[in-house]
Formats: sequence, C-alpha cells, structure tokens
Amino acid sequence: MRKFFLTVFYSGLSPVAPGTAGSFVSLIIGLALLQYLHVSTLFLLALLITVFAIKQIDIYEKEVGVHDGKEIVIDELAGMWIALSICGITQENYIIMGALAFIYFRIFDIWKPSLIGKIDRDVSGGWGVMGDDVLAGLAGGVAAAGTYELLVRFIF
Repeated sequence: MRKFFLTVFYSGLSPVAPGTAGSFVSLIIGLALLQYLHVSTLFLLALLITVFAIKQIDIYEKEVGVHDGKEIVIDELAGMWIALSICGITQENYIIMGALAFIYFRIFDIWKPSLIGKIDRDVSGGWGVMGDDVLAGLAGGVAAAGTYELLVRFIF
C-alpha cells in the first residue's frame, strides 16, 4: 500500500520519465478534483499529503536504502496540486492554466534553481524529497499566473 501511495497509483514505475508521468497523472487527478472541490481544498489536500508523505518516505527509504528513488512521485503530486491551487485556475481558463501550471512546475522541478536546488541537495529524508517539489509548485503556480496574465493582456 505504501508503494501504491508513494508512486501515485504506480505511475512512478514508468520506465520513461517517471517524474513527468507522475506529474501528469497528478494533473489529471487535480483537474478532476477541481470539478468538485474549491482550489483552497486542493491546496490543503496537498499540504496534508505532504505531511503524511514525509513519514512514509522516511520509512520507504530505510526499507530500500535509496534516497529519493525515481519511483517516488508523491512529491510531484503535492507540487502539481500546489501549482494548480495558486495559479488562478477557473472554469474559463481550465485547460490553458492546467497546461501552464504543469509546464512551469516541471521546469522548476527539473532545473531546480536557487532554494529549490539547495533543498534537493542538502536536506535528507522525506523533508528533502517533498521540500523541493513544494517550492517548485509554488514557483510554478506563480509563473503560470504571470504568464496567463501576460497572455490575456497582450494576446487574447
């Protein structure tokens, strides 16, 4: 059950780009949940999952002896849901905002600039696995909101 949770329905076991696969599955789940829940509820769910995942990752890493294994993508779920929660997604901009949040979250998660990379390098255990993705989600959500505002102002 722990592996099912940490791999987000086994999407992290994808042989190609498990982080991107986990992020995409998380995007789809998040968008589906937003049909029934307020964005603030999705944000709170992301925080709850983050807290729960930290402990589960600590246990899993002791079991397998590897820090931040590629199959662990629950951090992508938390980051993706945070990005969706703060980007300003509405029923009118659902598709474009979902795409922007996904793209920017993946950019920040892969490139790991500034504090995101520092957490990834220097923090161990579940806090290290989850921390960089939470910050990447925050940065991705802000970048998506800014890009959407520019698109609306100058293109649409």
